[in-house]
Amino acid sequence: MSTEFLRIENLQAWYGESHILHGVNLTVNEGEVVTLLGRNGAGRTTTLRAIVGLTGRRKGSIRIKGVETANMAPHKVAHLGVGYCPEERGIFASLTAEENLMLPPTLAPGGMTVAEIYAMFPNLEERASSPGTRLSGGEQQMLAVARILRTGARLLLLDEISEGLAPVIVQKLAEMIHALKRKGYTIVLVEQNFRFAAPLADRFYVMEHGSIVKEFAQADLTQNMGMLQEYLGV
Repeated sequence: MSTEFLRIENLQAWYGESHILHGVNLTVNEGEVVTLLGRNGAGRTTTLRAIVGLTGRRKGSIRIKGVETANMAPHKVAHLGVGYCPEERGIFASLTAEENLMLPPTLAPGGMTVAEIYAMFPNLEERASSPGTRLSGGEQQMLAVARILRTGARLLLLDEISEGLAPVIVQKLAEMIHALKRKGYTIVLVEQNFRFAAPLADRFYVMEHGSIVKEFAQADLTQNMGMLQEYLGV
């Protein structure tokens, strides 16, 4: 039997007066890779931000390993083993790559050691003493993910990690996700790059206007391509 890591029920979220999410329902099982698909503005990033408590007002239920977190402060959500990697990466330009890596505190047991991180991201070991401004876009993205892995997070919320990167780097990120899945991590991906996301996910949720309009498994991807063409233009 699969163990649920995340369950969202009737989630609504606002930024100020703007009502963005309109009753989102989804589940993510432990060890799964789940991808949220949809056009820009569909509510995918807001869903990730709502999970970690970074939107304004929220209503509904967000349960992480059975613990209700809908009214929980972001730092307490992080202590449940949740790591959020936003699209903007947030690398500190004045710090070296290794200083950036060491910046977040340990939030939960079982985080990767620096040696394990460097084994997964050899580029980062080579650039350990380079300032953040000298890192390529791909290296910054690897560092943004690696920083979360040190904290002990087991649920990774990854927002557009392939955005603007060269195909060879995107391939390395795909290999990274496969490696993390083998290690038992649970991953929710928000991606515009369908070719990157499609082979990685166990299941897909399609979002439109702040709601889930379709859910299907990897095995049903081919038969859903017509629907994806309609919603995403892929």
